[in-house]
Amino acid sequence: MEWLIWFLVSLIVSAVVIWIVGKLNLGMTVSGFGAAFITALVIAIITAVLTWLLNLLGINLGGPGLLGAIINIIVAAIVLMIADRFVSGMRVSGFVGAIIAAIAIGVVAWLLSWLLGLLGINLPGGNPLP
Repeated sequence: MEWLIWFLVSLIVSAVVIWIVGKLNLGMTVSGFGAAFITALVIAIITAVLTWLLNLLGINLGGPGLLGAIINIIVAAIVLMIADRFVSGMRVSGFVGAIIAAIAIGVVAWLLSWLLGLLGINLPGGNPLP
């Protein structure tokens, strides 16, 4: 039951992050919080399936360093572009827009995690986005 609560809290925090980035028009837009929540859920599902498939093939993306960060940003941008196809209230402005949105989501997620930490609220795993 604890994992379900953690998952729902993570989804809500992720939806807030996506909603903020969408409202700032940083490479993507969302029509409202409901679309941001659905987007967070779709991203979580796509990421889980993609990670499972890559692990099944013995491929480990990312890693430490600048190259790992660049690979993670590109993969996040591709996940955003895939999510764009499934969520009607979310639009990504091409691949460059997806890269900008992926970076913005990372920055906003870090800021939100930091602010929640200042309030004594620590999410499992640190980063709210999957």
